[in-house]
Amino acid sequence: MIRIALLVAAKDLRIEVRSRVLLWQVVPFGVMALLLCGLALGPEQVGHSSAAPGLFYLVVVLVALLMINRSHAIETSSGTRASVATLGLDPAGVFLGKALALAIELWLSALVLLAGSVVVLHTALHGTLAAAPSILVTLGAIAAAGTLYGALTSGGNAAATLLPVLSLPAFAPLLIAGERSYSAALHGGALLEWWVISVVALAVYLGMGILLYGVLEDS
Repeated sequence: MIRIALLVAAKDLRIEVRSRVLLWQVVPFGVMALLLCGLALGPEQVGHSSAAPGLFYLVVVLVALLMINRSHAIETSSGTRASVATLGLDPAGVFLGKALALAIELWLSALVLLAGSVVVLHTALHGTLAAAPSILVTLGAIAAAGTLYGALTSGGNAAATLLPVLSLPAFAPLLIAGERSYSAALHGGALLEWWVISVVALAVYLGMGILLYGVLEDS
């Protein structure tokens, strides 16, 4: 299962490197969305508002939705599902591989967006660095949940619009936990209770994906 996961993750990442969609489309979209958030706050509130962590995670979710749709569009291209079925790949390994690739893409995008938060939203650099580990865990949980819901909605004509409707309620606890962790790091509050939510969510979605991904792919 681990070997298949690494192979699938490497395949998805190679596709992104060659297509450069993440670099030239998805990340610039996230940066522009972050700039719009800064403009919406206005010059008087930037650097003084407590909304910066929430705005960061809102932009992350928008970027994640684009990545999830793209990740599963790769699998629904002509002949791909038939090839996967012929090879008899373990669905659990495929899920873990796609979730890992998506998590890596989110982590890389988050580095740019965190730098943008420091520059555009004037969040404190030391607090942002302190929040980085909790952000990594939260984004990992978003990647696992997104991979699961992406499989649920892939293949339909309305997949691009159905995915946000189904996945946003699942993302909500992660966004709350992530925002509170980021805010606590910026203002010196307690991080542990929000870390627990993100870690438990990550474990739950990984477990659900390992058990259900094959069923969802075949539906």
